Amino acid sequence: MERKCRTFTLSFIVLVSVMALVVYPSAGAGAAGDIFKVRIGWQVPWATQGQLVQIWKHTDILKNNGLEAEFVGRTYGPVLNELAMADEIDVVLTADQPAAALFSKDKGWMGIGRLMYNRTSTYVPPGSPVRTLADLKGKTIGIPIGAAAERITVEALVRAGLDPEKDIRIINLDIREQAPLVLKGRDDETWGDIDALSGFDPTPAIFEAKKLVRVLDTGKVCSLVLMNRAFIEANPGVAERMMQALFDAYDYYRQNVDQANEWFMDEARLVDASAEACNVAASIEPNVWTKSRDGIRVTFTEEDFEILRKAAEFMEPKIKKKVDMRTFVTNQYASGAR
Repeated sequence: MERKCRTFTLSFIVLVSVMALVVYPSAGAGAAGDIFKVRIGWQVPWATQGQLVQIWKHTDILKNNGLEAEFVGRTYGPVLNELAMADEIDVVLTADQPAAALFSKDKGWMGIGRLMYNRTSTYVPPGSPVRTLADLKGKTIGIPIGAAAERITVEALVRAGLDPEKDIRIINLDIREQAPLVLKGRDDETWGDIDALSGFDPTPAIFEAKKLVRVLDTGKVCSLVLMNRAFIEANPGVAERMMQALFDAYDYYRQNVDQANEWFMDEARLVDASAEACNVAASIEPNVWTKSRDGIRVTFTEEDFEILRKAAEFMEPKIKKKVDMRTFVTNQYASGAR
C-alpha cells in the first residue's frame, strides 16, 4: 500500500509539472534568473490586441518568461509613436501604417514579430440596394482618411473595376462619427447622402454583431510588435522573451475566449461592445481559433511582407519618405517561439 501511495504521489507531481510546462512554457527566463522590465505601449480600445494585453495583465505569462511590464495605454497608434520617439516606452503594439511612420524616423525602431491581423470593412445599411463594391459606382463613401481603411478600401474598389478618383465620391468621416450616423439611419437605404462607410475594428464589428450594417468587403491589416534596436542590444534575450510571451498569450486566448473578451471589454468600455462583436473582430486572426498550440504563428509570411509593403507605399506621400519594410522587420526574434 505504501509503495502504491508513493507511486501515485510521484505520478501526480510529474503530471502537474508537465501541465505547468504546457500552459506556460518559459523562454529560458528561469535558467537565467533575471527579469527584464519593459514598458509596453498599447491601444486600449483596439480589439484582439486588447485581449492579448489583458491576458498578460491577468496571468503569470510575462513573469514566466522573465518579464515585468508597465502598461502604457493610449487610444491611437500615432500617439504611441510620440511616446516611442520620446523614449517613454520599450515595446509598441501597433498597425502597419503607424509602424512605417515610426520606421521613417530612423531612430532604431524595428518590427520583431507579428502581433495580429485586424480587419477593415466597407459596409452599407442592411436595406441598401448596393450588393457589391461595383454597385458603388456614382455613390458616396465615408472613410477615415489616412487610416488603413482608406488604403484597403481603395485597393478593393480598384479590384472591383472602379476608378476611386472618378467613379466614387470619397469623403473624410472619422471612425468616431460613424456610430451616430449608423444608429440614426438603421432602417434607411442610405445614411443621408452617404451610401457606404469604411472603417476599422472594433467599430465595424460592433455594427455587424448588432446587424446594423451589411458588409461588402473585408480587408486585412498586418499589425506588429516593435522594439528599439538599442534596447534589444542592451538587454540580450528580451525580444525573444517578448515574442514567446505573445505566443503564450495566444495559447491562453484560444482556450479562454470568453474570459479574454470580458477582461478587454471591462477596460475598453466600448459603447455597445459585446462578446459577439469581439469575436467578429478576431475572426480574421487564425491564432485565436486554432485547435492546438502548434497552430500558433507570430512570425511574418511573404503575404505579410506584401501587406507591409503596401502600407509603407500608402504612407510615403504623408511621411515624405520611402520605407523598405523588409529592412526594419525581421523574424529573427519570433522564429523560436513555440
